[in-house]
Amino acid sequence: MAPGQSPLEVLKGSSRFLRGEIARELAEDTDSFSKDSVQLLKHHGTYQQDDRDARQAARAEGRPGKKFIMMVRTRVPGGVMTAEQFLAELELADLLGEGTIRLTTRQSIQHHGVPKGNLRELIRRIHQAGLTTLAACGDVVRNVMACPAPFESPLHGQVGELCQRLAEHFKPRTPAYREIWLQDATTGEKELVSGGEADVEPIYGSTYLPRKFKIAAGFCHDNCVDLYTHDLGFLAVVRDESVVGYNVVVGGGQGVTPSKKETFPALGKRMAFVTSEEAVEVAEAVVSVQRDHGNREDRKLARLKYLIHRWGLDAFRSEVEKRLGRRLWGPWDDDVFGFDDHLGWHAQGNGRWFYGLNIENGRIADRDPVRLKSALTQICRELAPGIRLTSHQSILFTDLDDEQCQRLTSILKSHYVPLSESISNARRWSMACVAWPTCGLAITESERALPGLIDELEVELAKLGLSSEAFTIRMTGCPNGCARPYNSDIGIVGKARDKYTLLVGGQRLGKRLNFIHKEMVPRDEIVSSLVPLFIFFKLEREEGETFGDFCHRQGNERLLRFADDYRHGRVQQ
Repeated sequence: MAPGQSPLEVLKGSSRFLRGEIARELAEDTDSFSKDSVQLLKHHGTYQQDDRDARQAARAEGRPGKKFIMMVRTRVPGGVMTAEQFLAELELADLLGEGTIRLTTRQSIQHHGVPKGNLRELIRRIHQAGLTTLAACGDVVRNVMACPAPFESPLHGQVGELCQRLAEHFKPRTPAYREIWLQDATTGEKELVSGGEADVEPIYGSTYLPRKFKIAAGFCHDNCVDLYTHDLGFLAVVRDESVVGYNVVVGGGQGVTPSKKETFPALGKRMAFVTSEEAVEVAEAVVSVQRDHGNREDRKLARLKYLIHRWGLDAFRSEVEKRLGRRLWGPWDDDVFGFDDHLGWHAQGNGRWFYGLNIENGRIADRDPVRLKSALTQICRELAPGIRLTSHQSILFTDLDDEQCQRLTSILKSHYVPLSESISNARRWSMACVAWPTCGLAITESERALPGLIDELEVELAKLGLSSEAFTIRMTGCPNGCARPYNSDIGIVGKARDKYTLLVGGQRLGKRLNFIHKEMVPRDEIVSSLVPLFIFFKLEREEGETFGDFCHRQGNERLLRFADDYRHGRVQQ
């Protein structure tokens, strides 16, 4: 092993631009891949997983062994799709997956429960639909996010166009993806299609990035992409209904490793202002600094936020400027002040409408009596709307005329799908990661647990007269933070089996980290732990104050003291 490199870095460097032994193992009649191939496969958009529910059931019957399955993620820059593409994803779930798809917190689509034998055909058919899984995972720039709202305005058009330019610019160039998944040959070694490393991967090189890299573009008036949680963000500076440039934000990231005290969640820092024409060039300079100076010894400390923490923002900016060959302007004063989930009916501005449908935790399935998957299939076939995926795991149906609006509502109602207008604010602003049983990082439940917690919380909020309050609730099955729990009003993070860390004090705007309120909270005590805080909020909130802002103002010592007084009957409601 080369000095200063983790085993994975060595593997990437010797993989012949992500080929490794994937093609050979794909052709073998086995249910799983080798450890090395599992790591390389991530860059192709797929994870090998183990269904732990099935494993436990097998053990109960005296049958040892794991049930290996694949998760496949489609990259959808800005969440923009056609009805035909979305319909293809729904149909592929039945044909080659486990019958459901899942909308992610990063505007992507995931297939779960895919057998190894179906993997190549699934990826090939996703490609035939005009989509790709390449770079949906792995140590590369992942799915680039942008506000999905289809408003007919110059500023939405400009931000959407930047998103697509960034996605195309940072797409890996290796021919390995086509060779393995899209061509007939599945074995044998291929020659590089060009002369050397600089030609094959001019941005990434043979070892790609030290860790995943996330980019988003958003607005001050609508931070629906949670821009400050990304490695690199472009915050549109708007004048006279047009984007004049972007404030560049660097160093966000949610993941934490509790056993490693040096790790932490971070929100991005404002580094510079750039014009629209400079944005892609500056993005490449930022990525190249991370490529060359990010930690390649310890993956737990490899995200951009740790490089900026070590160097400081000024030194990092100086290195970016060195690569650009010029100085950067300082950031403008413009900053985030709004957040819209885009649910419900909205006029696009061109005589047409779009409708934002809440998809609880992103899971699209038919589960009696709610036949969500069937409803979306009919909508795509009959109405052929534009499709936009949101960062809150929901979907926008776009470009609808008045007659189609009525028909869309009718289809949803006939399939017993709750309309966005009918759900509670607590449910509307909640989201969860997949977690147990398929995610290999999950310690405990998340997607399957949160709906029941919301059911309980809705009852308590109604008793307190707080049902109209809007606050974010985000739950994850481990501290890796895929549902962005660390800047939400309420974060619920898996700590041990059926036990969670409860965090409060963030904000829907996404500009402030929350703090730990209680550790090791059993799942059945989460809501009862929150109730005293909502009582405190009702009694002593300031006018217009949100729940997250209230908790932040009070601090945890006062929150804990009030909760203790409440439990011992010392609170007059």
